[in-house]
Amino acid sequence: MAADMNPDDLAALQKAVQSLEHPGLAARLTNLVGKPIELIGIALPPSASRAIATATSRGLELALQAALRTMRHKAFGESPLLHKALATASGAAGGAFGLVALPVELPLSTIIMMRSIADIARSEGEYPSEPESALSCVQVFALGGRAGSDDASESGYFAVRGMLAKTVTEAARFLAERGAIEEGGPILLRFITQVASRFGVVVTQKVAAQALPVIGALGGAAVNYAFIEHFQDVARGHFTVRRLERTYGKELVRREYERINWDTRTGDPAPYEL
Repeated sequence: MAADMNPDDLAALQKAVQSLEHPGLAARLTNLVGKPIELIGIALPPSASRAIATATSRGLELALQAALRTMRHKAFGESPLLHKALATASGAAGGAFGLVALPVELPLSTIIMMRSIADIARSEGEYPSEPESALSCVQVFALGGRAGSDDASESGYFAVRGMLAKTVTEAARFLAERGAIEEGGPILLRFITQVASRFGVVVTQKVAAQALPVIGALGGAAVNYAFIEHFQDVARGHFTVRRLERTYGKELVRREYERINWDTRTGDPAPYEL
């Protein structure tokens, strides 16, 4: 019952549900470019799809390396504005040079977002230098990879976490035993592949927006600003849920999460079972 959670934590969970179940990246990009972004993405040439897939995987590999090599136990404060400024600058280059800049711009943007996600994780009591927390940071790229038309039953927050749970556990065990990403292995590759399959959805939306002839450097910067803000919102939601799970237990938090989500979708109180 909601009474089991204090009002501040319940309010934090309500905000997390909004960020995780109702992401607004596609809508924001549509407003920026003046056209439905999902339709623009469909019109991208096959060469763009190949470039996006390659750049997405490379970006996530570098993000995981950054998570494991450079994160420390020190509880630095969030610096969202700095990260947004850096991502905006890289987006300006992407907008100015188009698809040809993607192999450089996307991995750079992904690393910048990774650092921002790790700061958010720390602020919610995580230690991103620990393998499981580091992987949870990378997991945010999958959690934020939802198209506006996705079926909520297949792409909801807990559905995606469940899909990745086994791989995250195996990868965390692998990293704890080996202690270095250079040793690599099929487990880490499988994790990156699973995340990339979802992250690539929103990367396609971003590239589609930046590829429009009228966008240019200024529009490219605005697209990247929206891009990183989207993943910062998802990260805050994700690590809020994890913090509450450590306090109240996973079962209670999930029950309250689903109740809030039901109320938001239907406008009616959830059935008691939820």
